[in-house]
Amino acid sequence: MENALTFLAHHPVNDAGLLDAYSQTVTGVVGTVAESVVHIEVQRPVNDRRNPERKTQNGAGSGFIISSDGFIITNNHVIEKAESIRVSFVDGRKVNAEIKGADPSTDIAVLKIDETGLKAMSFADSSALQVGQIAIAIGNPMGLQYTVTAGVVSALGRTLRASNGRLIDNVIQTDAALNPGNSGGPLVNSLGQIIGVNTAMIPAAQGLCFAISSNLAAQIAGQLILQGKVRRAQLGIAAQPVKLTARMIAANKLITQSGVYVVETIPDGNYDNSHLHTGDIIVAFDNVPVASVDDMHQQLTEKQIGRKVPVDVLRGGHKMTVTVIPGPAGI
Repeated sequence: MENALTFLAHHPVNDAGLLDAYSQTVTGVVGTVAESVVHIEVQRPVNDRRNPERKTQNGAGSGFIISSDGFIITNNHVIEKAESIRVSFVDGRKVNAEIKGADPSTDIAVLKIDETGLKAMSFADSSALQVGQIAIAIGNPMGLQYTVTAGVVSALGRTLRASNGRLIDNVIQTDAALNPGNSGGPLVNSLGQIIGVNTAMIPAAQGLCFAISSNLAAQIAGQLILQGKVRRAQLGIAAQPVKLTARMIAANKLITQSGVYVVETIPDGNYDNSHLHTGDIIVAFDNVPVASVDDMHQQLTEKQIGRKVPVDVLRGGHKMTVTVIPGPAGI
C-alpha cells in the first residue's frame, strides 16, 4: 500500500482551478474599485523652539470616494493638524481637499474635493461579516499606483484605543497586511464592497491589522457630512474605575465586579449632574450595567443629550437611583 508521501508524489493535487478562482476574485475586485481609492498628501506645521523659521512636515495616507460629488473617507490620524491636503487619483490627477469633519474618537474623517462624476464605493453590512471570509485591503500609499493585500477576516467585535483615549467598538481584525500608507484605505469583500476602513497595525505582532467596521464608518461619515462633527453626551464628572468588594456585590445584587468612582463633579449649564456626589460609585447608566469608564463612554451617545436618565450608584455601600441630564460634549 502506498504511503501518503508516495501517493502525493505520484498523484499531485490539482489546485490550479482553486487558485485561479481566488486570483480572479482579487483581481476583479481591484479592477472594480481601484479608481475610487486615492492617495492623500498632507502638510503639517512643525513647532521647533530652537529654530523660529516656519517649517512643515509631510504626511501621507489613503482614502476612498463615497459619493460622486467628491466626499472621501480616510482616517482622522492621516489628516490631523494638516494645514494643506492634496488628493491624487490613479490616473495622475491631483486636487486640493478640505476637511468636512473629523472624529478622533473613531479615527474617521471626511474630506471634500471639488470634483463631480466620480466613481463611488458602496458599503456592505458589517454586522453580516463572518470570520474566515475574504478581506482585501487596498491602499494608494505612493500615488499613481495602488497596493493590494488579501487575507481573511480573522476576528470580529474587537476594540481599539483611539488617540483621545476612547475605545472604538466593533473593530475588524484581519490578516490582510497593512502598511502606514494604507491607513484610511478600504477593506473590501469579494464583491468590492466596503467592510471596513483600514486604520491600524501592530508592528510587533505579524498578522494583527485592524479596520473600523463599515457600519460605524458610514454612521460617523454621515454625521460629519451633515454636521461637521459627531455629537456625544457628557456628564461633567471626573471618574475612575474601582473594584467592588464581594460584600458590596452580594448585598446589592450586582452583576459587575467593578464600577465607576466619581472623583469630582463639575457644574455646568449644559447638563445636570447635581444628584451625583463625589464618592458615588456608578454601577448602571440608563438601566445598563457599567463596570468601567469605557462603559460610560459607550452609553453617552447623542440620544442621551437633554434626557432625564436614571443612574444606579452605590452611596455609603447601598444602591440607590438618581437622575442626571447629560449635555452635549465639547460645548
